[in-house]
Amino acid sequence: MTATIDKEARQDGGELLRLDRQLCFALYSASSLVTRLYRPLLEPLGLTYPQYLVMLVLWEKAPRTVGALGEALGLDSATLTPLLKRLEAGGLVNRKRDPADERRVLIEPTAAGAALRERAKEIPKALSCQLPLSQDEIVDLHGTLTRLTRALREPEDQSAQAG
Repeated sequence: MTATIDKEARQDGGELLRLDRQLCFALYSASSLVTRLYRPLLEPLGLTYPQYLVMLVLWEKAPRTVGALGEALGLDSATLTPLLKRLEAGGLVNRKRDPADERRVLIEPTAAGAALRERAKEIPKALSCQLPLSQDEIVDLHGTLTRLTRALREPEDQSAQAG
């Protein structure tokens, strides 16, 4: 019976609808598994993976507005605000109104948040050691995913500029 169903699925294009053939599922599964690898690395820093991403952006350049953080991370303010509140409660960031425009909130690392950067420097190397890929494969995969993300964001960016 199963062989008959498989044959019928291939004949009517059902092969294309197999879960293991879906790009979205491969990306979702890989992302979930890689994120899971970060947990034990981030635990000593007291950070969750989303909080780590926020701190990475702030370590690059601060202060940043909530909007700029959201843009860098691809998150809306409704998702980002609770993350920022938890980071602030943990003493890692300060949130303050922009004196030039009271509607904008500026985010910057505290001294403790800035000091955490030094401890976080080992995380990328530790993660790459856990991946079953060579360094060249990791670099290639990163490049491919970056190009894909950029290409998929382009139409969003263009419609935002037109609007």
